[in-house]
Amino acid sequence: MSRILIVGASSGIGSAIARQLLDEGNEVVAVSRENKNDLPGFIQGDVTGEDALPDIEGPLDGLVYCPGSINLKPFRMLKDSDFEKDMEVNFFGLVRTVRKYLPLLQQSEKASIVLFSTVAVQKGMPFHASIAAAKGAVEGFGRSLAAELAPKIRVNVMAPSLTDTPLAARLLDSESKQEAARERHPLKVYGNPEDAASLAVWLLGAQSVFMSGQVLGWDGGISSLKM
Repeated sequence: MSRILIVGASSGIGSAIARQLLDEGNEVVAVSRENKNDLPGFIQGDVTGEDALPDIEGPLDGLVYCPGSINLKPFRMLKDSDFEKDMEVNFFGLVRTVRKYLPLLQQSEKASIVLFSTVAVQKGMPFHASIAAAKGAVEGFGRSLAAELAPKIRVNVMAPSLTDTPLAARLLDSESKQEAARERHPLKVYGNPEDAASLAVWLLGAQSVFMSGQVLGWDGGISSLKM
């Protein structure tokens, strides 16, 4: 049994990861601003301030950082505050989280960190300037951290395409939008949280012990295939 901390476990991919880990008999420490899904092991916390992250005792075998944002605007409409908000949630909150809980991860014999980027970092997409910049920082941070923490702690990054979560609800709130989303992907589907969670759980486990410093495209082929 592993003990995994999931930050941002209240909904979407984070909630799905927590459920899959619990189903496999693992212990989950779920940190979110609210416990929307009645997850066991819930502790209230907020990544936007270091003092708002809860104190946790005991070793951690894994950390998953799920908080994110989708702020899609033309560049001419983006203000400094838009970039600051995206960096705060996606990057600086991540930095605070790793800084606070790294000593607990170092108590484990082998620990794994899973982070989230976006397909828009590697594949240029209009209206993604702010979020792609923030997630690009996540990818660079993840690779650097993987090098620094090896061999004891592995760090990998998932880079999803559009996934059916509450965060993306307005992008999939009609049949026409859903159909357009399917058509944009070579596999003619968009993502669902359970499938994303399966990859994250694999990255946390023993079957991926030879993998670190990777950015994995979980994106229906959109980043690498032209159909």
